[in-house]
Amino acid sequence: MKVRRIQPARFGLFLATLAFCAVMTPMVSWAAPYAAMVIDARDGKVLHSRNADTRLHPASLTKMMTLYIAIEAVENGEISLDTKVKISKNAAAEPPSKLGLKAGQRIALRYLIRAAAVKSANDAATAIGEALEGSEAAFARRMNRTAKALGMSNTTFKNAHGLTETGHMSTARDMTTLGRHVLYDYPDYYNLFSRRSTSAGIKTVNNTNRRLLDAYRGADGIKTGYTRAAGFNLVASAERGNKRVIATVFGGRSTATRNAKVAELLDLGFKRSDNRVALRKPGRPAYQGKTAPVGKTIRVATAVKKSLRPVLRPTTVAQTQQPPATGTTAVTEATIVAEATVIEHDIQSALLQAQDNTGVTLASLQEEPSPPPQPKVVTRISTAGGRHWGINVGRYSSRFAAEKMLLKTALAEMATLDGSLRKVVKNSRGFEANFLGMTKETADLACRRLQARQVTCYTLGPS
Repeated sequence: MKVRRIQPARFGLFLATLAFCAVMTPMVSWAAPYAAMVIDARDGKVLHSRNADTRLHPASLTKMMTLYIAIEAVENGEISLDTKVKISKNAAAEPPSKLGLKAGQRIALRYLIRAAAVKSANDAATAIGEALEGSEAAFARRMNRTAKALGMSNTTFKNAHGLTETGHMSTARDMTTLGRHVLYDYPDYYNLFSRRSTSAGIKTVNNTNRRLLDAYRGADGIKTGYTRAAGFNLVASAERGNKRVIATVFGGRSTATRNAKVAELLDLGFKRSDNRVALRKPGRPAYQGKTAPVGKTIRVATAVKKSLRPVLRPTTVAQTQQPPATGTTAVTEATIVAEATVIEHDIQSALLQAQDNTGVTLASLQEEPSPPPQPKVVTRISTAGGRHWGINVGRYSSRFAAEKMLLKTALAEMATLDGSLRKVVKNSRGFEANFLGMTKETADLACRRLQARQVTCYTLGPS
């Protein structure tokens, strides 16, 4: 029987062909599925979509949710930007991209946020999650609660950084929705995503999206992502004139081709969007985080139990004229007016003493000269709507110290304390600095925000 022998030259060619196929096959087959979404950011109108609801690997687009929750927690007083976060072994062991954190190291939350937003650092993202919820698994559950509240119906998070994990999936539509909330819900923080570089405490880090930011006019964020399973992902936002567009791409083959595709989609968005669109910001979802402890509730004997008589609106002379109060009512209201007058006088005294100490005049803080003094109309704080609550910001050895603290706190926390009454209460232990006339919810929120700044605060409940 004849045996057919393979010629050496043919055999070498056969091996070369196999080797070529082995090398080339991964280059072609690893590319992830493609998906895209373009919206008019002003009203959320969809301008283009392709495979927008296909569940894919989001990669580091995940960090948009991690950062959203971190910012939300800061704004709700759960944690402070200056809180020192202790780095765990789990966080320090995360693979690149990373900041280079060491187990046991302590670093301010603000630097972790910067590193996660700008460098897309995995160790920083994990540290943020652990700081807020104690473990990465617990934080992932919080991410999913928040995603549901935002309307991200096809997203499931398993970790804080976006590295490939079974079941960790999202869609182009959901990530576009998240990007719009990042933009509008907390606009004071959005500039993080446009920084070409920033200090992350232990080093300066460069933006992973700086090529698009530099190349595309009007681009100012938001977040890149890459893993082998996901491909090159990007959620990008750009503003030109009165238009703003958000474009999302999943499954790019390289940074360059992904950026080119995003630029093409942004151009398409600007072309298809209308010139005049009423801004309709997305509704901020209910807070999904833990309620920070606000200390024990103190019952205050000086809180007003009920409204004695409603004060009419000063519309006409006939309406504003009141019959003279008599009996107990007259005495009670006179006492309230007297107390309010004393408080006003004490605050003015504190301001004048502060002027003497600093050399800064009250007039120098005003843009225009003060008008001639007018008669003051002093009214009681209404207890309607449950405004029986207040907060205490400390006990002091002098009335001036208490008033100074009240003024300083009122200026620092105007969002929750606006409309409340500053009151100093003297007792055998000193001078209590209180804000009164608040709802329970506002008092709790004010205390959480102040405690996040390391300011002593207790809620004051109705007696």
